[in-house]
Amino acid sequence: MHRLKIISGHLSPSSGSSQDRRDLWRTECGSGPEDVVVVHGLRTAIGKAKRGAFKDTTPDELLSAVMTAVLKDVGLSPNKLGDVCVGNVLQPGAGALMARVAHFLSGFPETVPVYTVNRQCSSGLQALFNIAGAIRSGSIDLGLACGVESMSLRSIGNPGDLSSRLVDNDKARDCILPMGITSENVAERFGVSREKQDAFALSSQQKAAKAQTSGLFQQEIVPVTTKFVDDDGKEREVTVTKDDGIRAGTTLAGLGNSSQVSDGAAAVLIGRRSAVDALGLPVLGVLRASAVVGVPPDVMGIGPAFAIPAALEQAGLTVDDIDVFEINEAFASQAVYCVAKLGIPLEKVNPSGGAIALGHPLGCTGARQVVTLLNELKRRGRRAYGVVSMCIGTGMGAAAVFEYPGL
Repeated sequence: MHRLKIISGHLSPSSGSSQDRRDLWRTECGSGPEDVVVVHGLRTAIGKAKRGAFKDTTPDELLSAVMTAVLKDVGLSPNKLGDVCVGNVLQPGAGALMARVAHFLSGFPETVPVYTVNRQCSSGLQALFNIAGAIRSGSIDLGLACGVESMSLRSIGNPGDLSSRLVDNDKARDCILPMGITSENVAERFGVSREKQDAFALSSQQKAAKAQTSGLFQQEIVPVTTKFVDDDGKEREVTVTKDDGIRAGTTLAGLGNSSQVSDGAAAVLIGRRSAVDALGLPVLGVLRASAVVGVPPDVMGIGPAFAIPAALEQAGLTVDDIDVFEINEAFASQAVYCVAKLGIPLEKVNPSGGAIALGHPLGCTGARQVVTLLNELKRRGRRAYGVVSMCIGTGMGAAAVFEYPGL
């Protein structure tokens, strides 16, 4: 009944201001001991695939760096974790072996379980959904949701073993369309001009460059010391602290308007509020809603336009109630379409840039977006709401709504 009251209030023309609706949400739903809360999250810098800072770094090393750092920062022993879920797309078996190796490289005890999940571009966010589900079911109290990808060492290629009958089914056949073609389909079908795509891409690069220069990413990036083999074949040790895909001096004439293939990892510690409070851990955010939807595979990029409303409805909120949207920029065409379709003010979208500038390590991105979002909300210094969303290959979209509780 409480949720119905909130939603009916949104439907009323006299429902009041955005702040009034937020206050009603807090009054009716409030905060409770069963809330799924985010304690902390970190990411590596994001490297250009094949030629960037992490081109010679294996994904287990990237993953271990963030797993270790997140727990160290909050002073939590890994044996307190009930489960670890890792999003990965390109490693064999969705990286099941790689994740367990990273687990031991991080000094985690064998008694803590770990598994992997592959929902393509949303794998890192799906890992968080899975851990949150285990917390809600009472199976665990605390868990680590991660994402990792090395697109330097593994490329998107052979789709695997598929029936020859897929050519006789339009939707099945569309599942193997190159993503660039699906982007072109969105642009053509929904009238997204090249000028709008390029302007969006340039804005992403400019925002990311400004954020990097201002040091905004420092609080979310774990320095990683690793090996790097130069063009002469000489190996040297480097410490990577900055995203290397950002092009500060780019122009409309010189940029690209799709996400970069990249390497990186992220980890997010989440738990039941009562368990988090009992351990004296901080609360960085509260997971208020989550949704995954299906869309036509030949225009897979429109996923956020349908996943975001589904998640907002769960939360009893509207687009106007959200302070920040972190929408993955798989392609400028689909990001521009989704933002316009939902009527989201551009100033609320990816305030520190997105995947066009930062890069898109497939399995990592969802977890990386959560880290970036909650740090952005924290900087604002007040209670606020944010959304993480992305399109998903083969025709899906995912979204999550988070609340930052304030200082």
